[in-house]
Amino acid sequence: MVYVKNISYLLSHIFFLVFICLFIPHRFSKRKTFHVCFLSCMLMILMDYFKLYLFADSPVFYFFTTITQITITQLTGLFISEKRTIKALFIGLSASNYVLVGTIFAPILYLSTGSICLALIGNLLAHLTILAALYFRIGNVVTRFCERDLGKNKWELCLIPVFFYCSFSSIAFFPHTLYEHPENILVSIFLMITMLVSYVVVLRYIDSETKQVEEYWKNVMFESYIKGLESQNYLVRQSERNLKILRHDMRHYSMTIDSLLNQKEYEEIRNITGHIHEVVDENKITRYCENLVINTVLMTMAERAQSLQITIHSDIAIPHQIPVNEYEFAMVLANLLENAIHSVENLEVEKREIHAKLRCTAEHLLIDLENECTQEVCFDSATGLPKSQKGKGHGLGMQSVQAFCDKLNGTITCYCENNRFRIIMFVKF
Repeated sequence: MVYVKNISYLLSHIFFLVFICLFIPHRFSKRKTFHVCFLSCMLMILMDYFKLYLFADSPVFYFFTTITQITITQLTGLFISEKRTIKALFIGLSASNYVLVGTIFAPILYLSTGSICLALIGNLLAHLTILAALYFRIGNVVTRFCERDLGKNKWELCLIPVFFYCSFSSIAFFPHTLYEHPENILVSIFLMITMLVSYVVVLRYIDSETKQVEEYWKNVMFESYIKGLESQNYLVRQSERNLKILRHDMRHYSMTIDSLLNQKEYEEIRNITGHIHEVVDENKITRYCENLVINTVLMTMAERAQSLQITIHSDIAIPHQIPVNEYEFAMVLANLLENAIHSVENLEVEKREIHAKLRCTAEHLLIDLENECTQEVCFDSATGLPKSQKGKGHGLGMQSVQAFCDKLNGTITCYCENNRFRIIMFVKF
């Protein structure tokens, strides 16, 4: 019996580490990650030897050894994780539940058949089936779950695997095992099914909710893009009309200038040429950058700022082709500029200024915005970004910015000092 338990526990340790390697984005190389997992597995096997052989008659030692093993396995998952967040902990705790489900098959098959060989083979197949089913069925959902920002530090998610794990353990392993109380097998099976269904539902719900937020901001960005195109079209048509009038009047201006030259009225000629230059400058369409989508959004935000008597001092260098999704980038710029406009629109006119420096090359991306800020800014303790105080439904813009930065493995720095707010996003490709 102890032999079956020992092999079963060994399989559970191995499949737990395989699970977190597949589902948790890790920060180290494959070789280093393997070494960390191997050391963790050896430590787990050593502790199994102590609790199953040397101190097999001590429930207290069994309990505390198991708690230590749980702690070590979860710390392993967090250690190799690219970002040590609640999401990484949630996946690690969930992995413990899934390998626990696979482990339950060993006593069920042994009690049903009386064969140690069939019990261990069934245990191995159960682990493989669960791992393959999860990887191919919800692997993409878990990947998106890791990449996306949840908006808040949703530690409550971790309660789901914790309570399932405690329920499984109390029914199937401690203080009495299924070998001692086979009547608990049916309850374990139904609890197992409930857990699998619950996880799929929760992850798909989170995925659906996040997609809705993304679609909302995409619609906002496209709306801004369409308005910008309409505005550009209007300006182009207006400029064409004014320039046609200017070309028509050039014959009269030329005759007048010739007459003034004969009269040596040079000052009056300067006034006429100055007027012509003014007309040309007034009908020149402002172009902020070469990229059409980015330029359209920037022009829309600039028009909005101008209507509120806000001056945007811009230093922009963005080429026609950029190495990021131009719609996502435009959405980020729209969110950040909109926040800056909201921050200064109620200030004195002379303080309504926004300084924007934007760079995008094949090597890096830089967004640097600075503006006057007299209101108190609350920063999120988890992300370090400004947190909206307007209640539910607000603050989605900064979530979108954070998600974009995380996707590109960039960094965001923001601070508010001496009534000056500044946010810097930098991505190195």
